Amino acid sequence: MRILGIDPGLQTTGFGVVDCDASSLDYVASGTITTTHLPRGDLPARLKVLFEGIGEVRARYAPDVASVEIVFVNVNPQATLLLGQARGACVTALVTGGLSVAEYTPLQMKQAVAGYGKAGKAEVQEMVKRLLKLPGLPGKDAADALGLAITHAHAGQAMARIAAATQTTRRTSGMYKAGRTY
Repeated sequence: MRILGIDPGLQTTGFGVVDCDASSLDYVASGTITTTHLPRGDLPARLKVLFEGIGEVRARYAPDVASVEIVFVNVNPQATLLLGQARGACVTALVTGGLSVAEYTPLQMKQAVAGYGKAGKAEVQEMVKRLLKLPGLPGKDAADALGLAITHAHAGQAMARIAAATQTTRRTSGMYKAGRTY
């Protein structure tokens, strides 16, 4: 199974691709999509760059599934809203291509990769390097994205088994045709 991890950000979005075969993890690619070359006030153009960049990564590496970091609430609500919009552009690019998207918090990713939910960026980078047998440290955003892919490789299988064993149904009250709510 090929997993694409996405660490969304309005200025820099990290991506990482790993192949998971039973208990083996193999590095495929990683990098960043940046919008720093655009004016800070041009939000629509920046979201377009993220959407198209994720679409290009999805087309190039043909992942089977994606995992994306869940937005946490900052002290600054405006920054949280902007990050949420960047995340929305990334998730939309993934589902437009037919990928299922798993979501993990930074705490879950750090626990899965470093064994400690409050691990720092440097610790995550080092553990990603070790787990994927990389020759050097990946960048911070790429390391987080690879960490999300690794998290899904470990947790995704267990979650799928739990979902298959229990009957989960979607709540339908207050919903309209095609799942839209008004």
